[in-house]
Amino acid sequence: MELQFEGDELKSVLNRLRRAQGQISGVIKMIEEGRDCEDVVTQLAAASRALDRAGFAIIATGLQQCLTDPGRSGANGESAEQMKARLEKLFLSLA
Repeated sequence: MELQFEGDELKSVLNRLRRAQGQISGVIKMIEEGRDCEDVVTQLAAASRALDRAGFAIIATGLQQCLTDPGRSGANGESAEQMKARLEKLFLSLA
């Protein structure tokens, strides 16, 4: 199944991923500098939330596309219902 992102959707997901990337770089630097454990964990939690939000946005887009175009077949000829089940499984993997 290929997701098709509109301009704003793609921009939002990429911004979230870039934010997470910056936060992870910050965590690495904090650890290298021997920063306070609480500060490191707080920054790590922020990065985790940013990744989760990006993942949810990607899956939500896929579910929306699947539900608005139920006749669309997925990879390897899977039915729309199989695509939906696969997207739901992905969604639950982030929960």
